[in-house]
Amino acid sequence: MAETWSETAEGVLRLPSGRLVRGRGLRRPLPTGPEPMFAVHLQGKPPPEVPWEARWLRWPDFWLPTDRAAARQLLGEAWARAATERVEIACGGGFGRTGTALACLAVLDGVPAGEAVAYVRAHYHRRAVETPWQRRYVRGFDTEPAD
Repeated sequence: MAETWSETAEGVLRLPSGRLVRGRGLRRPLPTGPEPMFAVHLQGKPPPEVPWEARWLRWPDFWLPTDRAAARQLLGEAWARAATERVEIACGGGFGRTGTALACLAVLDGVPAGEAVAYVRAHYHRRAVETPWQRRYVRGFDTEPAD
């Protein structure tokens, strides 16, 4: 049985397929309600330990992932697991890197790459995806080779 987020929970983005993914800022308190089952932490340095399964993707603030192949694989795993699990994507503030990663999940979910940033800004947070190079990364995400 699926154990996903409530669609009305804080920070939850509903993708077109119905998958629910929570975005959040690690510098803010953990939202009330159930904990994630799987998280992707987008940080420039190793994040603190958490009691649920979490993976670290090196991604400096305001920039892009340092290993794009690893990013594609990990975001693909997060998208797949979101079908049946509570998946969280998190960076320090919860807008730039998190928004960029959520937009990439939207591309994996079928949103055209050129529309994914607008989708995430409309359905997650208006400040999502903060820099021009993050927007460009999302636009090119559907053309990157999958491993």
